[in-house]
Amino acid sequence: MKSKTPQESLTIMNELVLPNDTNTMNNLMGGRVLHWMDIAAAIAAQKHCNRIVVTASVDNVSFQHPVKLGDVISITAKLTRAFNTSVEVRLEVWAQNIPSGTSVKSNEAFYTFVALNEKEETVPVPTLVPQTEQEIMYFEGALRRRQLRLVLAGRMKACDATELKALFDQ
Repeated sequence: MKSKTPQESLTIMNELVLPNDTNTMNNLMGGRVLHWMDIAAAIAAQKHCNRIVVTASVDNVSFQHPVKLGDVISITAKLTRAFNTSVEVRLEVWAQNIPSGTSVKSNEAFYTFVALNEKEETVPVPTLVPQTEQEIMYFEGALRRRQLRLVLAGRMKACDATELKALFDQ
């Protein structure tokens, strides 16, 4: 299985915020942006895995700035790390008001996907080779984020999360 770079998974998705996407305050509904983020992240994960992928987890999503009716959002999704059968994808959402020329970061999150075969069994994924300093930083942090996800899901004991423990033992 050939290794890939994060750039090969890069996905940029744009959406226009229409009335059906907003709440009564004319702000983009959180659930709608999470839906669009899931689609963009799945595309990035599928590009890397060359397989069908399913969402395994969504980390803390921070809503930093409201997105208004008529804004255009750009969602950037890029792999940060590949594990055995799963991949982590980092997302950033930027809102642009075209008439005013302003652009603000509204959301960011990490999504995890698992690759599946035709029988819906997990399958190994290609390795990821980070190229830039920023890609290396996200790659190295991914193991800690993964251990935190597993501990919070009850799938790993906190005492076994060696990468997390190392943060506190310094």
